[in-house]
This record gives sequence, C-alpha cells and structure tokens, in this order.
Amino acid sequence: MKDPLDWTLVSSEYLFRDSWLTARKDTCRKPDGTLVTPYYVMEYPDWACAVALTEDKQVVLVRQYRHAIGRSIMELPGGVIDKTDASPLEGVRRELMEETGYAFRNIEPLGVISANPSTNNNLMHLFLATGGVKVGEQHLDENEDIEVHLVSIPQLKEMLRRNEILQSLHVTCILYALEKLGELQY
Repeated sequence: MKDPLDWTLVSSEYLFRDSWLTARKDTCRKPDGTLVTPYYVMEYPDWACAVALTEDKQVVLVRQYRHAIGRSIMELPGGVIDKTDASPLEGVRRELMEETGYAFRNIEPLGVISANPSTNNNLMHLFLATGGVKVGEQHLDENEDIEVHLVSIPQLKEMLRRNEILQSLHVTCILYALEKLGELQY
C-alpha cells in the first residue's frame, strides 16, 4: 500500500556510472502534484558490518586509511555485499574472513539502517558475530591496507566515549550490539 507522503517517480536519467559510484537525476511528483526536479540520487551496493567477538570476548576492530577524510581510523570489519554473496549474512561472513582472517561460530542480524536516505539508495546490514577464531590470513583487496586490533568491551566503550570511532554507521552497529549483549545502560 502506498504511503500518502510517497513521491511518484516521473523520470530518471543516469549522469555517471562507475564500479563504486553511480549518480542519477530524478524528476518526482509530490502528492500535491508539485514536481521536484532535479533530485539527485547516489546509487551504491548494500554494505554490511559486524561487531565481532573472539571466543575470549575480544572485539575485532580494523584500522585503515580513509582517503575522503585523509586519516587512518578504527572501524568494524565489513564492506560491500558483493553480487556473488547469497545474502547480507554471507557477505559479512566473507568480509570478516577477508579483512581479519577470523571465522565466527554465530552471526546474528542486529538490524538495517541507511547512511543517508535523502541521497543514498543503499542500506547497511548490521550484525553481531560471536565465537571468533583466527583460522587464516587476511585476503585484502588491491587498495586495502588493514591492521587488525583486539580490544575488550570496556575498551570499546571508552573508544565510543572519546569519539575515537568516526564511522557513524559502525557506531550504530556497536550500540545495537552492546544493547544485545546487555552492556548498555539507559
């Protein structure tokens, strides 16, 4: 059933397409008949990330350079859900192995969020992975240089307090995971 606030897509034109970035210009009609044009949309594949705990309850973090902000930062392991991944769960399982070399006994969904629903069309799938064991080496993409770090849950909470995790989608995942683990007080 259509929501009374939903717009109707009148036309759409692709302005740019590349492997990591697709931009389009839409013309939309609001419920009152007003045209909104142009409305720019960035298309990206869906992403997945996980708060990943080893068997001894250490949190697996990754540190890597992020060119858009010109800094190396701490993040959760994760990335793009590939077209070859059967599901977001399989995508995050693959990303965990590639970026960290860890396999996890259990991976459960925490939710789905949007980075910016006004301009981006993709979603971020959030997971909690537990029972992690180092089973191999990293298998990084050509442009990735990733350090793996293990921290305790109290250390992770302190990193949040100090604003040391800048990736906002990852902060959301951490908060959902801490709540699931009974580590969040309201």
